[in-house]
Amino acid sequence: MKIRILTLIILLQCVFNLGLHFHPLDPLTPQEINKTSFIVKKSHLGTLKDLTFHYLDLEEPNKTHVLQWLSSKKPPQPPRRRSLVVVRAGGQTHELIIDLTSGKIASSRIYTGHGFPSFTFIELFKASKLPLTFPSFKKSILDRSLNISEVSCIPFSVGWYGETITRREVKASCFYRDGSVNVFTRPIEGITITIDVDSMKVVKYSDRFIKPIPDKEGNDFRTKHKPFPFSCNVSDTGFKILGNKIKWANWKFHVGFTARAGITISTASVLDTRTKRFRRVMYRGHLSETFVPYMDPTYDWYFRTFMDIGEFGFGISAVNLQPLIDCPQNAAFLDGYVAGPDGTAQQMSNVMCVFEKNGYSASFRHTEINVPGQVITSGEADISLVVRMVATLGNYDYIVDWEFKKNGAIRVGVDLTGVLEVKATSYTSNEQITENTYGTLVAKNTIAINHDHYLTYYLDLDIDGNGNSLVKAKLKTVRVTDVHNKTSSPRKSYWTVVKETAKTEADGRVRLGSEPVELLIVNPQKKTKIGNTVGYRLIPEHLPVTSLLTDDDYPEIRASYTKYPVWVTAYNRSEKWAGGFYSDRSRGDDGLAVWSSRNREIENKDIVMWYNVGFHHIPYQEDFPVMPTLHGGFTLRPSNFFDNDPLIA
Repeated sequence: MKIRILTLIILLQCVFNLGLHFHPLDPLTPQEINKTSFIVKKSHLGTLKDLTFHYLDLEEPNKTHVLQWLSSKKPPQPPRRRSLVVVRAGGQTHELIIDLTSGKIASSRIYTGHGFPSFTFIELFKASKLPLTFPSFKKSILDRSLNISEVSCIPFSVGWYGETITRREVKASCFYRDGSVNVFTRPIEGITITIDVDSMKVVKYSDRFIKPIPDKEGNDFRTKHKPFPFSCNVSDTGFKILGNKIKWANWKFHVGFTARAGITISTASVLDTRTKRFRRVMYRGHLSETFVPYMDPTYDWYFRTFMDIGEFGFGISAVNLQPLIDCPQNAAFLDGYVAGPDGTAQQMSNVMCVFEKNGYSASFRHTEINVPGQVITSGEADISLVVRMVATLGNYDYIVDWEFKKNGAIRVGVDLTGVLEVKATSYTSNEQITENTYGTLVAKNTIAINHDHYLTYYLDLDIDGNGNSLVKAKLKTVRVTDVHNKTSSPRKSYWTVVKETAKTEADGRVRLGSEPVELLIVNPQKKTKIGNTVGYRLIPEHLPVTSLLTDDDYPEIRASYTKYPVWVTAYNRSEKWAGGFYSDRSRGDDGLAVWSSRNREIENKDIVMWYNVGFHHIPYQEDFPVMPTLHGGFTLRPSNFFDNDPLIA
């Protein structure tokens, strides 16, 4: 009896250790993060006192192994768990791969290319405090008759402008609170502070002139209203969360969280009610990079061309979601885990929420009055499932949604809100302006600078399998020339669809808006019952925006992937970050544009679609003191994927 009990305990421990809800793409657990950190610290790197962890994430397992694991009817041996680590030590960047099974370093090398890893929170915090103790800065504040205890400084990344780079730097801009909570609206102009992040020293300081600090009156962004207790409990379908796996209605997918990307959606499959089988749609999807260049070329502003995901991290910038503000009453909240600067696991509570959403419209409906003696009405409410996070990067808040619909569509959306980045001016009225201000006068002594936002999405679509193609369905006008048609119809023209299949990555760079076209990712080996090629199509929610910067401008060289809204590339496990893996002070010699220039074949291959959600933001007075949310996004919608409307089971 004791032996049986002992055996049962051992079996239960094995099940627990493997995880009842294990998935090969599960993020690293706190235990795995700490184990990785321990192994690195026990290596030769641990003898260096300045050892700092900048990236610690799952080394994504081989895609073939993951798909084999998912398709196996018997529980197979899962892919080996390995972690990818980037640390700074001794003034160098070290890349390591840790085998978590053996507990050993599988590989280690020093990175010698261009660019640096993302900043840690500790580095940014220290850099924000450094000016407050710097004698020249203290004198500048005193000369302005300001109280240094009311000053907040914020470190900004500096980019690259053709110079030879020898160190990691930030430039600190400072603001005067004086009782205001809207820090970004009260800049102290004329002071530029350059900080060496590794040595944490001021290496360049200038104070050139003084302009008035914008008044604090009218800049409070806090609402006076209490959250409205709305509810979305309108459906009895519900959703199930088992570990990192989510199942809802006709969808099942995996959700993860990383310090760099934030939410990751993996192995998303939709149920085909005809065959009663789940069919693959997307292997992996997440935000890849952001690019936020400001349009002021003056000395205090030219360097503000941020690549937030690579320089700071979207996940590490995620905020705790607030019930009834960020997520409705019926939401389930999920935590994430990241590695701190010392390599230890840090819990980020309630950084994701999952909830059913009522679109307060119809997924479909029809009223038929042509059946004698009857009026027949049928339809279905537009209920969807949303996975949400919010990242706050300095002055901006990004609300990121992945929304799954019962009709088989995936709607991806982002809302921009927060406060504007402004500079002080002597102007109090628009009539006084006599020079280029590079923005809009939104309040007295306050110019909000014109700028762009580009959010680049990585979409590894696997439509019914790995062999996919990009098809451009172009709408062409045709003149009616057939004699028979001329005699039977007064029509002069019509449009028809001409389909072109992209052969190489050069064909996969697409500028939308110049001609009517629909873009589809299809599986040329799979057909519907009546012979149409199965696929999904991309539906932008507004006219795509591309960069207006010149090709030789340094920020554009770094972010040249913003010249096209759509890119399609050959799948490569290491190619995930559009701006390159090392974004800070990068030179544009790594990343999406470079990969695409190889011009690999993409017809009937494992391919990745990249989509830029872009905004040209001309500020308006309604954006001050806080900006109402501005929405952008796109939908991936079935296109001959099903034999009929999947809502009609």
